[in-house]
Amino acid sequence: MRLTASDGVLPSWRPGPARDAVLAFVDRVRGAGDAAPVPVEQRVAVFDNDGTLWCEKPMPVQLDFVLRRLVEMAQADPSLAGRQPWKAAVERDAAWLESVITDHYAGDDRKAHVLMAGVLAAHDGVDVEDFEQLAGTFLRTTSNPVLHRSYLECTYRPMVELLDHLAAHGFTSYIASGGGRDFVRPVSDELYGIPRERVIGSTAALAWTGGPDGGTVTHTPVPEYLDDGPEKPVRIWSRVGRRPLLAAGNSNGDGPMLDFARHDGLPSLRLLLRHDDADREFAYTGGAEEALAGAGDRGWTVVSMRDDWATVF
Repeated sequence: MRLTASDGVLPSWRPGPARDAVLAFVDRVRGAGDAAPVPVEQRVAVFDNDGTLWCEKPMPVQLDFVLRRLVEMAQADPSLAGRQPWKAAVERDAAWLESVITDHYAGDDRKAHVLMAGVLAAHDGVDVEDFEQLAGTFLRTTSNPVLHRSYLECTYRPMVELLDHLAAHGFTSYIASGGGRDFVRPVSDELYGIPRERVIGSTAALAWTGGPDGGTVTHTPVPEYLDDGPEKPVRIWSRVGRRPLLAAGNSNGDGPMLDFARHDGLPSLRLLLRHDDADREFAYTGGAEEALAGAGDRGWTVVSMRDDWATVF
């Protein structure tokens, strides 16, 4: 399933400022010309996942996964069907679900807390191995309802090529997802060449229960952290112990991560993906208005899906 760049360097990227910025950055890191090479251990890159490495519309992939579970819960206990977020799941109320994200990026998290309570309840008590099997099966058997492609075929070919190009020049790449860490892990190596131990993401608190078979680690209904906004640099540092040289995202919540990749005296590159291709994917700015408006002043490189990518998937 994994795509690889086999036809030269970044073949799915159109010639232009964004591609030039990527190639020039890698050249500086590897010590082309008179530049001193950056030591390999410092060559760290971090990538958001939803909307940066794979498609996040018409809803984030993990949200589809959770909504299906909430419907199952409401079928088993009809009293849940009148409560949010079970109500939105049963009624497929896209407007309410969209408003959660819109309100979140506007600074109002009241609905987000309601949705998060449902997300946490959805797999309360499920052990981590069973959850991984559920997530992996869902990702391998379910399709994007608008694009009519399997979810695993909704990864962005140009970004996979970028990951391959970085790996070929000594970079270690991490996923820093606002989505669930354990949801992405089953497919991260298959899709991106990023092993599971390099996936950073949101997570519920876990609990271990001993037993004769070695015990189990299970999900609890208690949030541990949401890997978004200012939490992203904290989690990157906690996991990696280094400031990245490259960061890529697509939303306001990725801004702190992109800022964190700024270096004095070392090359750095901050990429902000703009979704402006309604023909091949989706065109939207919701949740990215602040990031797009401030990209130029903050030294970020904006990547236009329409203008900079010859191929999307």
